[in-house]
Amino acid sequence: MKYNCVIAEDEPLARNLMIEYVRKVPSLHLVEACASPLAALEVLRNNAVDILFLDVQMPELTGISLLKVLQKKPLVVLTTAYSEYALEGYELDVADYLLKPITFERFLRTVDKLIQRLESKTTTVVVEKPTADAAAPFVFVKDGTKLVKVRLDDILYVEGLKDYVTIHTRTQKVVSLQRLKALEEQLPASKFIRIHNSFIVSLDAIDVIHKGDVQIGQAILPIGDTYKKSFKEFIDRNHMQ
Repeated sequence: MKYNCVIAEDEPLARNLMIEYVRKVPSLHLVEACASPLAALEVLRNNAVDILFLDVQMPELTGISLLKVLQKKPLVVLTTAYSEYALEGYELDVADYLLKPITFERFLRTVDKLIQRLESKTTTVVVEKPTADAAAPFVFVKDGTKLVKVRLDDILYVEGLKDYVTIHTRTQKVVSLQRLKALEEQLPASKFIRIHNSFIVSLDAIDVIHKGDVQIGQAILPIGDTYKKSFKEFIDRNHMQ
C-alpha cells in the first residue's frame, strides 16, 4: 500500500533532498513538493494526503501557522534547523520532528513510525448494528499482532500516551499502537468525549463530576482547560445536572 505525501519546503536544496528521500521509499507516493505554504494548503485541500513534511520557517505563512489553519490534518512531520520549535509542534499534535540536516536513516525511522500509525488506524473499525435488539456496537483494536474485539458499552475511558492508547474496559485493559486522536475519530461522539489531551471518557461510565475532574470507578481523570467548555456543553446537551 502506498501513502500519499506532500512536501512543503521553500529552500530548493532541502526540498530536493526530501524529494529524493521520499522517492527511495516504495510505500510513499509524492503528490507534490511545494515551495510555499500557500501552495501546500491548496494541494492539501484538493487531495487525499496521508503525510505532510512541513518546514517551519517559510515566507508568507510559517509551518506552525499553516498547522493552525488546517481543518483536517494529515500526519505532520516538522522539518527545521531550530530545535526550539519541537515543543510547540508537539502541542499541535505533530507526528514527528526532523532536525536539519536530515539524514536518510533518521528519515526512515520517522517513516516507519508514521506507517505503523496509519496501519493501526486502518485496523480500528467501528461496527454499528442497524436494529435496536442487535448486539451492541463494537470496535476491533490492534493489540500487537492480533485484533481484539471491544464492545463500546464496556469501555470506561481511553488513556493516551504518545503513540499508544490504553482502553480501560469493565473487564480488561487493551493497549494499542495508535494515537488517541485516531481512536477518537472512530468512537461515536454521542457516547464519548475527550476531556484532556490524554483522556477520552464514556458518558455512561461517569460516576461523579467534580469541578476540575471526572470520576469513573476508582479513577480520577482531570478535565483539561482546553476541553472544559466543550465538556460542559456536552453534559448540558445530555441533561446531566
